[in-house]
Amino acid sequence: MLDRAWQVGIQHLLIPAVDMASISRSLAIAESDQRIHLAVGIHPNSADGWNANSMDELRTLSAHPRVCAIGEIGLDYYRDHTTPEVQKMVLKDQLALASEVDKPVILHCRAAFDDLFDILHEWLAHLPSSAIHLKRHPGVLHSFGGDSLQAGSAIQAGFCLGVNGSITFNNATGTREMVLSAGIDHLLLETDAPFITPVPHRGKRNEPSYIHHTNEALSTLLMLSPDLCAKMTYNNACELFKW
Repeated sequence: MLDRAWQVGIQHLLIPAVDMASISRSLAIAESDQRIHLAVGIHPNSADGWNANSMDELRTLSAHPRVCAIGEIGLDYYRDHTTPEVQKMVLKDQLALASEVDKPVILHCRAAFDDLFDILHEWLAHLPSSAIHLKRHPGVLHSFGGDSLQAGSAIQAGFCLGVNGSITFNNATGTREMVLSAGIDHLLLETDAPFITPVPHRGKRNEPSYIHHTNEALSTLLMLSPDLCAKMTYNNACELFKW
């Protein structure tokens, strides 16, 4: 899978963790190749696994040279694996860690935009002076599925938006409208593998090499050449994650 990714021209891969077990597996992969990076964090659907040691463990892991972000963190009210109260507590703790280590966040948001942004606005308003990078590049809402109004609110707060393979789907009119309203300067390409496989591979397991289909769809929508679209979204990622 990695060989196929390098063959299509991918220069960096970022693996977001979802729980402590996934961090261990992902770190071993990231240590195998300088092009592979890791985000450390506890996904909202895994928030019940948070305990008294979690913050110290994440703080130690965040210092690893392959770790460039805190994530995947956020809120998910679509599924009921964890109560909203626990999700919010775990999110706030991890945002505090991001402030402490000055690394951007990779955010998951599903059916929880208003609550998430209430928390994010409070967090941004109280960033310490030491969080120099976060003040300019706080993070990305990965696989963003909100509308144009929500996209505008996120961009105004300084966040990037992740565009995945859903932009290639025939029924993704709302996603395409949102992307057009956002503009290329605020977008990142992502796979969300193994999910959301783009056309023409829809129905199969997604993988990084398929991202060029997402890039082609985005470039067509924004009336850019595929090469320019890839370059601009790549530069956005480099600025955010300091690659």
